Amino acid sequence: MLVKTFGSAIYGVDAFTITIEVGIGAGNKYHIVGLPDNSVKESLRRIESAVQTAGLRMPRQKIVVNLAPADVKKEGSAYDLPIAIAILAASGQLESTELGNFFMMGELSLDGGLQPIKGALPIAIQAKTAGFRGFILPKDNSREAAVVSDLEVYGMENLIDVIAFLNKSKSFNPVVIDTREEFYRNVNRYEQDFCDVKGQENIKRALEIAAAGGHNLILIGPPGAGKTMLAKRLPGILPPLNLQEALETTKIHSVAGKLSAADALMTERPYRSPHHTISDMALVGGGANPQPGEISLAHNGVLFLDELPEFKRAVLEVMRQPLEDRKVTISRARMSVEYPASFMLIASMNPCPCGYYNHPDKECICGPGVVQKYLSKISGPLLDRIDLHVEVTPVNFNELTSATKAEKSESIRNRVIKARNEQTVRFSNQPGLHYNAQMAPNMVRSICEIDDAGRLLIKKAMEKLGLSARAYDRILKVSRTIADLAGSAEIELEHLAEAIHYRSLDRENWAG
Repeated sequence: MLVKTFGSAIYGVDAFTITIEVGIGAGNKYHIVGLPDNSVKESLRRIESAVQTAGLRMPRQKIVVNLAPADVKKEGSAYDLPIAIAILAASGQLESTELGNFFMMGELSLDGGLQPIKGALPIAIQAKTAGFRGFILPKDNSREAAVVSDLEVYGMENLIDVIAFLNKSKSFNPVVIDTREEFYRNVNRYEQDFCDVKGQENIKRALEIAAAGGHNLILIGPPGAGKTMLAKRLPGILPPLNLQEALETTKIHSVAGKLSAADALMTERPYRSPHHTISDMALVGGGANPQPGEISLAHNGVLFLDELPEFKRAVLEVMRQPLEDRKVTISRARMSVEYPASFMLIASMNPCPCGYYNHPDKECICGPGVVQKYLSKISGPLLDRIDLHVEVTPVNFNELTSATKAEKSESIRNRVIKARNEQTVRFSNQPGLHYNAQMAPNMVRSICEIDDAGRLLIKKAMEKLGLSARAYDRILKVSRTIADLAGSAEIELEHLAEAIHYRSLDRENWAG
């Protein structure tokens, strides 16, 4: 007897339908075909134990399991459930007319329990797109999948429950999530607030500008100056995710298996802070079975690289293309997958190995040329993609002990949202362009127009401060964002002057 059940495979951040065909005939061997990996091949051992625990029998006949389409590699243990149900139906132990109406995915424990799977959200989206009535999956993934409307999602604890549901011997209620209510309830929830940071008003201003224009930023300062503390609070002043961005972000984290059972939808902008020992593959994604990397997990949020020169140069260089294209393509011999990677890069670093170059009180003990060698670990092309270079100085005692309350993140965020709204209107005719940092060089000339006085100011700055030529476009983009924050239609001299101030690493002889 031939029986078909239906599941799905993940390709990048999307899913496609897999048909699980099971035939039982004369013989005594088990076969799984259709390019299964080792974890799929091992499924029959788990299934046998789970079926016996459920009080049923594993057929002692020839069982052929085909995963169609047969030319696409199948990976992971999530096919356990649809294979088990198909075997039970093919052997006459389960009679159900509902098999063709449901997607089924789930890893089986030896006792029949259902373990969580990766990619429940994109699989649920595919189930709805393919016209299936519902999706049966482990209970821990049910809230995540229930985000998809007009799809019946049943979260099950074990194989016995799935059998009872399909036999209609026990009733189960589908999991229901009000997506919009879930989204709006948590969209403004952030634990870190700028009011906790004493002093550092100039750094807060730089972070506000970065958030308003989507600019990449690097903080340079001695240990203990507050670089990490400030960076952690950046997501709290970024505009809230819209529903589309929340779904995009949730899909990526779902594919990577990063969502908890309590999460239905990600409503906070991601903040990723990998250690400097990270590999290039872990940063951009990849592996034998490609998975999203840190830059994709930071999509629509912030990627914070602490102690930037300590990262391997090869690791940093692989970010250059994703920073420009806002996506990353992982190519393998058999397949090529694309992950979105539109993130804000925030980096921090000490100015030298000892950490005290340019410190107001402590003396740098680094020898001649050491500071420049330390900074040269970061390549020019990478620095070229960072719009704001900000020097962080230590907070003095008076500021640290001041009883004055600092401005809350909510107030800063309101200004950022207002500036972003201006940019949304400006780029309304440019698909895929949402904020100033995304402007191409040809657009900078037309959108960031300056008068003769402004051109003279930039010319003098480049000559006097020794600014590099690559700083020119960056200054114009940042000054346009500063003008947006000020509600100005034109870029004024003070906007240009402030933007020039944020190019520390472009100054000649900055490192002696």
